[in-house]
Amino acid sequence: MTIYYAISELAEEFGVTPRTIRHYEEKGLLAPRREGANRIFSSRDRARLKLALRNKRLGLSISEIRELFELYDNAGSNKKNRAEEFLAKIEHHRVRLERQREDIAIMLDEISFFEAQCHRQLGAQQGKAVK
Repeated sequence: MTIYYAISELAEEFGVTPRTIRHYEEKGLLAPRREGANRIFSSRDRARLKLALRNKRLGLSISEIRELFELYDNAGSNKKNRAEEFLAKIEHHRVRLERQREDIAIMLDEISFFEAQCHRQLGAQQGKAVK
């Protein structure tokens, strides 16, 4: 039994606009069938949308996401060179994300330091006001 989705259902589920979903369709990431003017999305489209949105949040471009989907779709084909090229891209992306994670950890430590400093100052000021 195949489950189908309307564009409004997917938009609501993933917190995006129907325009975003149409954009992904235009870029070849999704392939809904048509019933008149309505788009009917399959479970496969839903899974691909979920992956596309996750990869987009992680910084992959639409063309990189499409490349990833093409590699997945053609997994049985001999696409060694394309797979190696894409692997190099995602390894580069991994390094960039790990650097960002390190930067975020440093920033969170700095925020914690300044929060503690502000709390100490507020506590000292309140102590003076009580006396």
